[in-house]
Amino acid sequence: MSAIINAILLSLAPIAELRGGIPLALASGIDPVTAYLACVAANILIIPIVFLFLGTLHNLFMKIPVYKKRFDRFLEKTHKKTHKKVEKFGYIGLTIFVMIPLPITGAYTGTLAAWLFGMNKTRSFFSIALGVIIAGIIVTAAYLTGAQALTWALQ
Repeated sequence: MSAIINAILLSLAPIAELRGGIPLALASGIDPVTAYLACVAANILIIPIVFLFLGTLHNLFMKIPVYKKRFDRFLEKTHKKTHKKVEKFGYIGLTIFVMIPLPITGAYTGTLAAWLFGMNKTRSFFSIALGVIIAGIIVTAAYLTGAQALTWALQ
């Protein structure tokens, strides 16, 4: 499988998202603009998919005890991590939460938080997407800066 496809798939994966996809793409020799655009686009694609899942299939899965138990636990963790920012700052808080380039602060959790707090889907989409765009810039810049520093140090 090609490096860009692997990076896109990693950007679609929970937890890693573009925080894993962009470094993989860059380490594979893909140019930074292509890596950024592909991984950010893939990660933004998560938002409507998660909203669609929560509005349809989630209700069916809640009838399965194992799913219900795990989802309830994940929902509790999401509420604890997001409620201060989202309740205090609303959509801007949602953007800030998603833009922090750490695991469990990406599009999946941001979309779940927006759903949990009953936020408008359209406005949430744009807030989460902006957070993904900013996180992509941060991850790309951090990787490129770190790679350049390492190259300079090894010379």
